Amino acid sequence: MKALAILVLFSMQAMGLHAQYEDMVSIEGGAYAPLYGSSAELVRVNGFYIDAEPVTHADFLNFVKEYPEWRKSGVKRLFADERYLQLWENDLEIPETLKNSPVVQVSWFAAKTYCDCQGKRLPTVDEWEYVAMASATQKDAREDSLFTLSILSSYEKPKTYLMEVGIQEQNAWGIHDLHGLVWEWTQDFNSIILTGESRNNGNTDLGLFCASGALGANDLMNYAAFMRYAMRSSLKARYSLTNLGFRCAGDLPSDSK
Repeated sequence: MKALAILVLFSMQAMGLHAQYEDMVSIEGGAYAPLYGSSAELVRVNGFYIDAEPVTHADFLNFVKEYPEWRKSGVKRLFADERYLQLWENDLEIPETLKNSPVVQVSWFAAKTYCDCQGKRLPTVDEWEYVAMASATQKDAREDSLFTLSILSSYEKPKTYLMEVGIQEQNAWGIHDLHGLVWEWTQDFNSIILTGESRNNGNTDLGLFCASGALGANDLMNYAAFMRYAMRSSLKARYSLTNLGFRCAGDLPSDSK
């Protein structure tokens, strides 16, 4: 009877996990060379789940209905600046044209809480970059100059935050909109702090010159990645920017990583 009870409990947990992550994409673990760090040292990324699309305004509206402390008029300024949800008409009304667009003007605190309340979490920088290096046909397309150029071109387009999610072609993992709509929060965005010491083994003088952030980078031609790292390093957790949204991630069972 005890063995049967354990089996039932395990089955219930597995069913709950499947239901919790049913709209997410399962990512096989692997290794990649991040933009910064020793080129000889690959970063291991364990298998994980990630949302196929960014969280939308409609999704976030359902969240604030259940958690009023995160509504536009109720959020504490300690956790979100004055730009928080400025595109919304009021606490519980959003323009019809925005419902299926990526929610923006949400702080890291709000994004993290949203994911926590779904039983999920924000992706790490390594997880986000690992899946974002995929084109429509290759899981690592960083050496494809046309792929990099397409990302840079998307960064130049105005008001892409008004586009609907899921319209762009999915990448080789089956994920939409990692590029071309909005920047996205990561769990550890503020771990990307580049100092003179970390860029050039303690030579702080070199860190004073223009473009010194490129020192120590593994791929000097990956301008799109430089832009993302620069964006993340400029953020504070309470910022609520018009071109900054998020998606959630989750852990695979330990035997699947």
